[in-house]
Amino acid sequence: MKKLLELRDLHAWYGKSHVLHGVDLHVGEGEIVSLLGRNGVGRSTTAKAVMGQVKAAGSVSFGGEEMLGLKVFEIANKGIGYVPESRDIYPTLTVEQNLLLGQKRGKTSRWSFDDMYAMFPRLKERRHTPGGVLSGGEQQMLTLCRALMGDPELIMIDEPTEGLAPKIVDLVAEYLQTLKRRGISILLVEQKLAIALDISERVYVMGHGAIVFEGTPAEMRSNAAIRKEWLEV
Repeated sequence: MKKLLELRDLHAWYGKSHVLHGVDLHVGEGEIVSLLGRNGVGRSTTAKAVMGQVKAAGSVSFGGEEMLGLKVFEIANKGIGYVPESRDIYPTLTVEQNLLLGQKRGKTSRWSFDDMYAMFPRLKERRHTPGGVLSGGEQQMLTLCRALMGDPELIMIDEPTEGLAPKIVDLVAEYLQTLKRRGISILLVEQKLAIALDISERVYVMGHGAIVFEGTPAEMRSNAAIRKEWLEV
């Protein structure tokens, strides 16, 4: 499988705090890969480093092109979408206006408003509603769809199931598999082991700012020592 995103010896800092210590991982074309680990180990920082939001060194290659040093909007225009844990919707704008802001100018997207509303009918019902009054689940749907409107080749999604009801978690999992079927590669930052193992081709486990395990979901399930040391509370 051809590598689409590849991180090599990636380091990152918040001020003087050295958070990532030589991260190596890759995501292939059309692949779902999960990045697992406890809070505070550097998973979200990895995604932010890819997007140019934190000071970083090493290499972030996307489609064979180096991304480190580019501005956030330049990285997004290269084809990387990012859904932060904070969701970051525009609360005073309607659902439809939020989606419109996600569109990439000057390019025909594979994704339309109708696609978004077909996947999440609730958003269609709420399309004229300000984002700030949506439920947590609806805001998560909106954030995911807004990122898709930019027509990314790869999307990084940080804790999409955090705080959501089980039914909505299942909906998000279905949504991610739909994206894969339509050719989108996914790097999923997630704490919930079940969803990650159910939908991923490969998983990475992070501890203390470095990768401590890489393998298939089956290998993760059979490795009780890694789960106990790096994942279980």
